[in-house]
Amino acid sequence: MKIALLMNQKTRQDTFTEATLAKLRSLGEVSLNETMGAEPDVVKAVIRDADIAVTSWGNGSLTADILDCALGLKLVAHAAGSVKPIVSDALFDRNILLSSSARVLSRGVSETALGFTITAAKNFYALNQLVHDGGWKHDRRSITELFDITIGVVGCGFAGAHYIELLRPFDVTILAYDPYQDEAKIRALGAQKADLEHILRESDIISLHAPSIPETRHMINADTLAQMKDNVILINTARGSLIDEAALYAHMAAGKIKYACLDVTDPEPPAVDNPLRTLPNCIITPHLAGQANNGLGRIGVHVCEEIMRCLGNEPLATRVTREMLSTMA
Repeated sequence: MKIALLMNQKTRQDTFTEATLAKLRSLGEVSLNETMGAEPDVVKAVIRDADIAVTSWGNGSLTADILDCALGLKLVAHAAGSVKPIVSDALFDRNILLSSSARVLSRGVSETALGFTITAAKNFYALNQLVHDGGWKHDRRSITELFDITIGVVGCGFAGAHYIELLRPFDVTILAYDPYQDEAKIRALGAQKADLEHILRESDIISLHAPSIPETRHMINADTLAQMKDNVILINTARGSLIDEAALYAHMAAGKIKYACLDVTDPEPPAVDNPLRTLPNCIITPHLAGQANNGLGRIGVHVCEEIMRCLGNEPLATRVTREMLSTMA
């Protein structure tokens, strides 16, 4: 049995510890890409006659031409988030199983959203600046604790679902909107299913976790912003395309939002003259929520576990099907 790791050398070293590689080698022969690229000719050489392939950041589409080099391929385990860069019709047409590591990466996204939730509610950003400017006294009414407030969650995929789980210890009402998830699943997470309009009207904090698909482009726009409470906190750790930034700037300039916490923009990076950069209550971070560092090793462990499930004829924990792609990031 042959396992082919198709990602470049650096990505492999970042993602797979020596212990994880040793575990893979205990399962079969392991073929490595020892270059710093992932050109088709390199991938073809590494994947040749493989039973299982592992892709990651930097890998391109697994075309029919590439897959012809491994006619016995059973599984592609993607050691990264979105599988869209590597999928092809040929992959699904040949009934090759596909697994993603998005669930692993989503934990960091959810934790970042929770961090924004607490720090913005407690007004950390403005009060930090106050103290740095020599001040100390402040209006205690500017501070909100996670108690007896409503938090709206837009999108209940891996990141949204974990964000809800992280909120469960707090005494808050959690509303969730996701047209692709049924009410029973959302209730099991600890939230109440609601339509988007209800979330916009009732939420004190709104956290976006929806995928970037045509249906979600600029879902936060002048009309939806106008439905939100004054002094709302808006968090986006999903995709920048979800927000009409011109509309957001106008709404914030009018003093309608306590904080907008944006880990993502559209485009990235934001233009130097993007007016959102001028607003002290618009917190912008450089798309760091899903960027694992010391946590990258969790991806390698997850991939190893998925390979073991495949070899044991067990269901994959994070399988991706062709039908799922249209609603995934």
